Order: sequence, then C-alpha cells, then structure tokens
Amino acid sequence: MPQHKSAEKRVRQNAKRQARNRMHRSRMRSMIKQLEQTEDRAKAEELLPKVKAKIDRLAGKGLLHQNKAARYKSRLEKHVSGLE
Repeated sequence: MPQHKSAEKRVRQNAKRQARNRMHRSRMRSMIKQLEQTEDRAKAEELLPKVKAKIDRLAGKGLLHQNKAARYKSRLEKHVSGLE
C-alpha cells in the first residue's frame, strides 16, 4: 500500500494507463484477426491501411516494439498480396 500522496496518485495513474493500453492492444489484435480472416482481396485491401495505421500509432507510443510492428505489417502485407 502506498504511504505517500504522490504514491497513491502514481497507483491511480498506472491503473488508468494500464486500462488504456489494454484497450488499444486488444483493439489492434481484433483488427489484425479480422484482416487475417478476410478472404476477399478488395475488403482486405480496404482494411490494410487502417490496421497498419493503428500498428504504427501503437509503436510510436511505445506499446509495441518497432521491430514487432514491422513484423506485423510485413505479415499482413504478405497475407493480402496472397489473396486472389
């Protein structure tokens, strides 16, 4: 348990940030799954820029490592280009 006012505030801030980060990460994963399950190339090409933008934003905020973000985007590009 925090003993100081500043420590109490830090606990509140951390909880708020953790919830926000979890929401963003969950949304990103849902978007990725939606894109991976798409079999229609036109629909996938429409979704791809939105998913890539979300990944880039999270990598910029530090929620994802830059290399992991690049790996996600590369795999998604490969998936979309492989659709007929």
